[in-house]
Amino acid sequence: MDILQRLAQFLDRPLFPWKKLIIGFSIGQYVFEGFLSLRQYQVLRQTRPPKVLENEVSQEVFDKSQAYGRAKAKYSLFSGLYGQIQNTAFIYYDVLPKLWALTGSWLLRFAPERFSGEISHSIVFVLTFIVIQQILSLPTSIYHTFVLEEKFGFNKQTPKLFVMDMLKSQMLAFILTPPILAGFLAIVQKTGNKFFYYLWLFGAGLQVFMITVYPITILPLFNKLSPLEPGDLKTGVEDLAKRLKFPLSELHVIDGSKRSAHSNAYFFGMPWKKHIVIYDTLIEKSKTQEVVAVLAHELGHWSLGHTTRLFGISQAHFFYIFALFSVFINNRSLYESFGFHKEFPIIIGFILFSDALAPMDTVIKLLMNILSRRYEFQADEFAQKLGYSTELARSLIKLQIQNLSTMDADWMYASYHFSHPILSERLGALGWYGDSNAGVSEKKDKKVAQASGREL
Repeated sequence: MDILQRLAQFLDRPLFPWKKLIIGFSIGQYVFEGFLSLRQYQVLRQTRPPKVLENEVSQEVFDKSQAYGRAKAKYSLFSGLYGQIQNTAFIYYDVLPKLWALTGSWLLRFAPERFSGEISHSIVFVLTFIVIQQILSLPTSIYHTFVLEEKFGFNKQTPKLFVMDMLKSQMLAFILTPPILAGFLAIVQKTGNKFFYYLWLFGAGLQVFMITVYPITILPLFNKLSPLEPGDLKTGVEDLAKRLKFPLSELHVIDGSKRSAHSNAYFFGMPWKKHIVIYDTLIEKSKTQEVVAVLAHELGHWSLGHTTRLFGISQAHFFYIFALFSVFINNRSLYESFGFHKEFPIIIGFILFSDALAPMDTVIKLLMNILSRRYEFQADEFAQKLGYSTELARSLIKLQIQNLSTMDADWMYASYHFSHPILSERLGALGWYGDSNAGVSEKKDKKVAQASGREL
């Protein structure tokens, strides 16, 4: 505690240029990420696939994957610049204090007197901010869905579904934000200098609660979950779960094709009751054992304790964030730099603190991606030891082809951005050098080549 108090006193300096510092951090991060994107763009201009994929991927598919990667890179640079302009404008023109004053005037005019406190004001402020952000993000969101993804055959959303999803997301924000934010602010207000302990416990409990209610109340708003029909796939997955003593409760198929042609599979739930979800696109385009191999990889994360460790790391991260927030919560120089001279709202302090923390978050992101890639290799090895080496390699190649995922990457870009190793690295670790019976490597067989080009 003494260390945190001394740090708080050291950082609270009159006329300290917090605004310039945070704008500098933000611009510096954008320039750095733009530099990485330009490095990756050079890789995306290559005309031949990596050597390990030469017998697995046709030239046509590789060219399309490269084109998709370049299109996403251009979009990322543009959307990042658009976001950077927004962020800088918000800071430069003191949008936060003006919006805080505006929402306060709304409460005075339209709300009963009992709703005039900081918690009610903060809720109205945050909800207004969410709506503004949603409106500002519409151009890039529309372009990404109906231009970029549409061009490469991935978008399955209609304009009506797009609007409905947006309205449902806003509805959830308006339902969930008030009680969560009220709890957050009440804890800070009533627990003194040690609020971060209680805030951390609140966050951990909220995570467990959301894990419990998400599949029951939130997921059905956007997707339909159906029980996996009896057959070889269901038998194979249930046998795998029994073999690993995985506490499987239900097997679901999700209508991912409703919005996108991309494929995936995952699990969720409490430690004693797990659900496995398989995308309909994955089932449609894969052989039974290939789907089981994908799930062997996913359950490898569970069996090796990756999910538990990552949950523990996330809790340590939350504690670190809340503890550091206690250093900034009463920093008058930070508030005053952003136009708050008479009022010092907790939620504003948290937003400004989050901006100031951005450089450290970048470092944490890099470290977490390094750890995540290591876990992915370990889960691949786990599936390999279960006897799914060939099937996993085939499924990874198919997923790569069907999702038009990046087939090679600049090492610096991959280290910073990628949570998964690139395909050539994963195949190399699996000892895969092609298989004449794999179905995706027989490029002389026109029927097989056509099949491997389908969406997975």
